[in-house]
Order: sequence, then structure tokens, then C-alpha cells
Amino acid sequence: MSRLSPQKIQDLIVTPEEAIECIEPGMSIFIGTGVAEPRTLVKHLMDSHEPNLQDLELIQIISFGDAISIKELSSQKFRLKTFFSGWTADEAISSGRVDYIPSRYSEISNLIESGLIQINAAFIQVSPPNEAGYCSLGVAVDVARQVMDKTSLVIGEINPHIPQTFGDTFIPASDFAYLVESKDEPFYFVRWPVDPVFDTIAEKVASVIEDGSCIVYSIGPLFEALSKHLVDKKDLGIHSPFITDALMDLIKSGAVTNRKKRLYRGKSVVSYALGTPELMSWLDANPLVEFQAINEVFSPVQIGKNPMFTAIIHSRKVDLHGNVALHVGKGNVATGPVEVIDFFNGAELSRGGRSIFALSSRNLKGQSNIVLSVDPYPNKLSVKESVDLVVTEYGVASLKGRTVRERAQALIEIAHPEDRAELIRQAKSQKIIYQDQIFLEDTTHLYPEHVATRETFKNNTVVRFRAIKPSDEEGMRRLFYRFSDTAVYYRYFTPVTSMPHSKMQSYVNTDYSNTMSIVGLVGDVGKGRIVAEARFVMNKERTFADVAFVVDEEFQNIGIASYLYKRLIDLAKEAGLRGFTADVLSSNREMMKVFGKFGCDVKSRMEDGVYSLTILFT
Repeated sequence: MSRLSPQKIQDLIVTPEEAIECIEPGMSIFIGTGVAEPRTLVKHLMDSHEPNLQDLELIQIISFGDAISIKELSSQKFRLKTFFSGWTADEAISSGRVDYIPSRYSEISNLIESGLIQINAAFIQVSPPNEAGYCSLGVAVDVARQVMDKTSLVIGEINPHIPQTFGDTFIPASDFAYLVESKDEPFYFVRWPVDPVFDTIAEKVASVIEDGSCIVYSIGPLFEALSKHLVDKKDLGIHSPFITDALMDLIKSGAVTNRKKRLYRGKSVVSYALGTPELMSWLDANPLVEFQAINEVFSPVQIGKNPMFTAIIHSRKVDLHGNVALHVGKGNVATGPVEVIDFFNGAELSRGGRSIFALSSRNLKGQSNIVLSVDPYPNKLSVKESVDLVVTEYGVASLKGRTVRERAQALIEIAHPEDRAELIRQAKSQKIIYQDQIFLEDTTHLYPEHVATRETFKNNTVVRFRAIKPSDEEGMRRLFYRFSDTAVYYRYFTPVTSMPHSKMQSYVNTDYSNTMSIVGLVGDVGKGRIVAEARFVMNKERTFADVAFVVDEEFQNIGIASYLYKRLIDLAKEAGLRGFTADVLSSNREMMKVFGKFGCDVKSRMEDGVYSLTILFT
């Protein structure tokens, strides 16, 4: 349409009462979402007793329960339809006062364009017109374009607090039948408080997000805490339904460049802004952020075009098979099964994509969030075959490609320490894990997190080190079977030919007090393999400890053994030990060189081709 002069735009402006006079009984009215909710228009609609406002159907993508009063919906005047079951709408849906339309978010636009969802009028909040006579949709694009194409009765609410944003946001003022001047500030969202548990969870989530990843953001304590743990990452990308104050902080830190993306390169792509006035001010005419419709933002195909897309999903419960139950109720935004599945599928289509399900080990009632089965819980996400990583404040469980038994072991290890014994009992009762599975209950609070490090060796080989876990049984077995006969003989002094479960599970279950074991892994978290292991076992007097190493032959002679030896020395000193003892075959010259390092006083005695070493710390 042609550009309107300022005077003609002024002629479109009417009072809210005049605007809603054109509403007829039985109409379906689209309402903007969240910060974009046209509060002045909606409040007049709710408060008016005019006879034309009867049997109206209000359609809103997400209802935050502000201007649209749930109490008013109890009358016969209005009925609300929403595509989202979370936030405050959840209770209203359960009580029958709100109609819920189950739909993939990526398909909502098609439902409107096809006429399956009929809309007769639209209330849309916009920024004031610019010099060219264009208003901006501001902080919520969602399906506004499709709605405006399907109805001629579009009423715009001009709000001076709404920023002019870039992307698919600009609309000529001539596209509106009427314009109303807002009397209300937008519906702002305060920043979420963060407790220490969610801060720890966020730290562990950040540890598995790689440089160059494209991530999805939401609201809540997890995401509020996450941004500060991602500020040291490089070249992150954003393709997300929401931008929040926390995500603003991350973008401003410089960690987000969007350079690695294939879709909207250089831009953070979102559909909604949910946050404070500070966020709205920052978004005004900000070229770093691109607002697009939800059919673009939620499309798995579009998402999958971005390499290393990482879906971060705040979850409620995870069971020992890897099934997930998602949150319900207030604060639940884009974490219901319908909303999550698009981003989950997008991560599967993405080259190097990942999904991270994050939750606290216990709920507010002190009950375990790692459970035997999620069947009793609503909002189940039944995609256990594709679940990748599960994170709690106690660690990261990698599930993809692992057996049910291995999954259960990994998940029990990240449950609350006081819940692990019962989970082991339940898993044994259901034949999920071995009946003879060892569980050292006294050590559940002793896992040495501080041992974890990441080091780069010759040839730019990056190795992650951490204390051994019971779930490393399979990884250690695979390491054993990669050894040559010579390597096995050097380690065990006998031609060991097999390492069955009965032997290996005793080896990987350590008490971290008398026995300290460190494993080295190559590859990203969840995709790595064990290539080294070193341990010391204290003698009865707890003055000396016997020490031993093993390094995958493919990774020898690059410094891993020396690093592990130095690490064990430091840990042994912290434990008050005076030194190590070791037995080394006389032909194992490389290991003798390792023991001669770091200034220790090494005393040796040869007997039957074996050096018995006593290594005194200085």
C-alpha cells in the first residue's frame, strides 16, 4: 500500500471504545503475545458491557494471564484458545475455561493460512510509525503476518515503549483499519532469581557447549544463570524463540557472533522478547537481533541448517531408561512436548547437533527427579532413543548409543547422593542393571569433582581428565581390549586375556579415599573414549600408595603419562602421603623415565627382572 501522510495516520487513530464498536458477536479475535499483548485494547474489551461483545473467541499463541482475565473467561462473553499449555494457562485449561489447540509451533502459520483456524479480527501492538509511515511489530512477530493477510479488520495499538526491531517486523500504517494509542506499559518480565543449585547446573551445561554452537534460549533460573557461564565461549550463534535479559547479557559479552551459522548469519534470530525495560531499550533499532515468524524460528528444517545446533531443555523428571517429563504450570515457556519437539528435531538434523536435558537432582519437596519411570507424570517426551545428554548439579550423563543398563548407571551417578541407593535397588528389582552390581554407598558424597581438568598435548591432542566412575566400566573394557600383549604384560605382569564384568566393575568402583583413579578421555563429552587411566592405592598405614598407569598405545609418547603422574603426586600430597611404591618390568624403560621426573627421590631394587620402586616426595 502507499505511504500515508502524518495527517492520514492521525485520521486512523480512534479511542479504544470506538475501535471495539466494530466487533460483532461470534468473532474470532487474534491477540498479540507477552510483551506484545495490546493491553489497553484487551482491557477495554474485558471491561466493556456493550451488547456486541458476546460469544467472542480470543486466540493467543501463549497466554500469560495478564490483560486477558481468567475470571472474565468464566462468563459467556469470551472463550480463549491458546496453542501453549504452560504458564498460567495450564490451570485454566485443566478446569475447562481455556481451549488448548495441540499443534507443532512450526505448523501454526499453516493452520491460519489454510483457514483451519479462522480469524475475523486482530489486535496487534506496534511501535509508533517512523518517518516513512511504517510501524514495527516490535517484540513479537509470531504469526502476525499470516493473521493480517487473513482479515481486513486489524486494529493496531501504538505503544511508545515498544522498540522498533529489525527482521520481518515493519508494517505500513495503511494496513490497519484503526489505530489506538496505548495507555499502558507493556507486560514486562522481571529477571529470575538464581539459587546455587541452578548456578551449578548451568555451569555443567556450559561445559558441554562447544565453541561455534548455535543455541536456543528460554526463561527461568537455568537460563538466567547460563549466560554468565557462556561468556568465555567463542562464536556462539542464537536461533531461539525468545530473547531475554540474560541472553542480552550474553550477546553483549562478545561470545555471540553468529558467524558459524548458515541461516541468518551474523544475526541472533528470535520470535519474541520477554524481559525488562532495559531489554526493550537495547533492542530498539539494534541490528544484531532479527525477529522472524514462528514458522521460520520453530521449523526443524530451518533449525537444522545451522551446524552444531544445541537444544537446551529445562526438564522436570528423567527415568532410568532416558524418558523425560517436562515442566507444567507457571514459568513453563517453550518446554512442553509440543514446543520442544521442533527444536529437538532440529538438533537431530543439524550437523553436530545436540540436545541437553537439564534438571536439579531433587525437587522442592526433596524428592528425586531421577526416577524409575516417568509414566505417572504429565508432559512426557517419549524420544528416549534420541536423548543425548542429561545434566544435574552432580554431573553429565551421556545416553546416546548406550544400553539401558549403561544409561541407568550414568543417570544414577548424577542423581542426588542420598537417592542413589534406592535407585540402585529399584533398577535391580526391574532387571535394568546387573544383580551383582557393586554400589559403594559410603562414597556417594566423596566424588572428587576438583580432579577434572582439560589439557592439550603434542599434536594438539586435547584430553579431558576426571575421576573414574562406575559407568566407565564399558569404556575401560574397550581400553583393555585395545592393548597389545606387551602392554597388558607391562600393566599386569601376567598374560591376562579377558576382562569380564566381574573383574572390571570391581576396578571402576573406587572409594576415592584409599583409592584414587583418574581417567583420560578424548572427544567431546558424550562422544569421548577412555585412552588412559592412572591410580594409586594406599597401604594400610596410609603413608605410601602403590601407583600404576596405562595409556592407549595410540596416545603414548605425547606426555599423558607424565601429566597423570604429576597429577597423582599432587593428590597424594594433599592426602598426606609420603610417597609411592611401584613395580616396573626392567624392559619398560618408558615408564622408568616417567617415574624419574618431578624431582622425587627414587629408590629401586631389582628382583627377577622387576624393579621395585620407592618414590619419596620432596
